Amino acid sequence: MMVNSHLRSVSCTLIAALWLSLAAIGGFAPVHGAGDGDAGGAADSDIRILAFGDSLTAGYGLDPGEGFTEQLETWLGARLAVPVGVVNGGVSGDTSTGGRSRLDWALAPIKNGAPDLVILELGANDGLRGIDPAITRTNIDAMVASLSGRGIPVLLTGMLAPPNLGPEYAAAFNTIYRDVAAKYGVRLYPFFLDGVAADSALNQSDGIHPNADGVKIIVERLGPAVLSMLDAGGR
Repeated sequence: MMVNSHLRSVSCTLIAALWLSLAAIGGFAPVHGAGDGDAGGAADSDIRILAFGDSLTAGYGLDPGEGFTEQLETWLGARLAVPVGVVNGGVSGDTSTGGRSRLDWALAPIKNGAPDLVILELGANDGLRGIDPAITRTNIDAMVASLSGRGIPVLLTGMLAPPNLGPEYAAAFNTIYRDVAAKYGVRLYPFFLDGVAADSALNQSDGIHPNADGVKIIVERLGPAVLSMLDAGGR
């Protein structure tokens, strides 16, 4: 398993500030959006990536061109010599259970079910809803197992539990992504919102969803991991 060294020290204080700020604006609402991600992307691309997640992937509250998949596609396109398409597989309010149930459907139209890479971003709504971490772990494990079993490279992006759920919940939840990545030998990006969480200048008014500038930072931090996996044939 490969982990970017600069992400190993994600600040617990930063994460606590994020979730506490959510409480201050009216409680823990599910991460969702008005419109789900679509199955678009460049149909004739030599490289096809599926970004599979919730509204953090779908681009909640953002104008066309500002969402994660669109910004990532542009970022990669400026650095690759071949066409690349990033398919938006984000669904509003999705949990790990919902994601697991639709994974096969999302994969099917992309290169006969075998995209060059899957970026897996799920679990934020599990934590916000206080879903049993054992359920989240089972679902994340099952999705990574399914993808790995088909030979599809996976970039697993992590999430952290809201601190108001207590240390026992956090301990059970926060280790899910590290453990699953190690189990299957897939690449781990420890925290999807690294560099953006709790920064009001980088988030929308709800304090949860990144604005266009926040998405840009996510792409700039996560993009090199995607690029290196493509250069290394998915490893």
